[in-house]
Amino acid sequence: MSSNQPYKHRNVQAGFTLIELMISLVLGLIVSAAVIQVYLINVKTSSIQASGGELQDASVFGLQQLERKVRLANLGNPSPQIDSTTVNGGIVLTGLNIGVPDVPTPYPNTGYLTRRAGDTAGGSNGWSGISNITDVPSDQLTIQYTNITGSPIRDCEGAEAAVNTIIIERYFLRRATDDTSTGAIKNLVLACDAGRVNKSGGIDNTMAGTDSRQFGRAGQELIVNADQFKVLLGVQYTRGASIGQTMYLPSSAYLAIATDKPAITAVKMGLIVHGTTPVLSSEDQTSFTLLGQSNVLKTDTSRSKQVRTSYETTTLLRNARVVSVSTSLSP
Repeated sequence: MSSNQPYKHRNVQAGFTLIELMISLVLGLIVSAAVIQVYLINVKTSSIQASGGELQDASVFGLQQLERKVRLANLGNPSPQIDSTTVNGGIVLTGLNIGVPDVPTPYPNTGYLTRRAGDTAGGSNGWSGISNITDVPSDQLTIQYTNITGSPIRDCEGAEAAVNTIIIERYFLRRATDDTSTGAIKNLVLACDAGRVNKSGGIDNTMAGTDSRQFGRAGQELIVNADQFKVLLGVQYTRGASIGQTMYLPSSAYLAIATDKPAITAVKMGLIVHGTTPVLSSEDQTSFTLLGQSNVLKTDTSRSKQVRTSYETTTLLRNARVVSVSTSLSP
C-alpha cells in the first residue's frame, strides 16, 4: 500500500548556541588577558634588568676607576699630613696646595678646586654644582699626586705622565656632550679633567688648548647617567677635645675651620645614577639618602621612568697619615 503523502526532506544544521558562543568568548578573553599580563611582566622585568645591567657596567666600573685614582692622592709628596696648606697636598682645596702663595691675593680659580655648595665657581668649564636633585648642588673633588713609580703612567683622561710629573685631577658633574634636553632634568655625566702642576708652583697650562693635559677643559666622561655627586673629607683630630676622633666634613665646613685644621685621611664619595632604558612600572623612586643627606629628584613631566640607585664608597688615603703632636715638659 503506497502512501499518497509527499516526502518531506529534513534540513538539519549543526552549530553553537548563543550561550556557547558567549562562554567561549569569555574564556578567550580570560586566556588573552593572562597572556598579555605575562608578556607585560616579562617586558617590565627585561627593562629593569637591562637598566640595572647598564648601572652595573657603567657606574660600578667607573667607581672602581675613581677609587683607584683617589688612592693615589698625595703619592710622592714628602709631607704625609694633608690639609688646606700642604704644598702638593693630595686633596687640593686652595692655591697653597698647588704651590701658589696666598699673598697678596688668594688663588682666584677656586672653581677648579675641591668644592661644595656655597663656594665660588669659576671658569667656563669650572665647577658649577649642577645636579638633577632639588636644591642640592653637586660637589667637586680635586686630587694631586706625583708619578714616582719609575715609569710613565696614564692620568684619568688617558694622557701619559712622565716620571716625577705632578698630576692634578678634578671630578665633577657636567652636561653630556650630546645633551639636548630642555626639561629640569639634564643628561649629566661624572667627568674627569686632568692637568699638570709646575714644580715651581701653579698649574702648567703651556700645552695647546686641545691637549687633554691642559687643566680647565671639559674633561673625559667617566660615569654616564649621573644625577648627583657628593664628597665628604675624612679628618682626624690631633688636638683639643676631639683628639683621636675621625669625622667626615664637606669641604666648605673644613675650610671654615679657622685654626688647627685636622689632617685629611680619607674621602667619602656618593653618587646617584640611573639607567637609560625606560621601565614599565608604576613605581618611580624619586627620593634618596646620600651620605646622610636627603635628596629628591627634580620634577620633570617629560622624563621617562628609569631605574635609579645610589652608591657610597669610602677611600682611605694610603699616602696620607696623621703626624702626632707631642708636648715635652722641661724638668
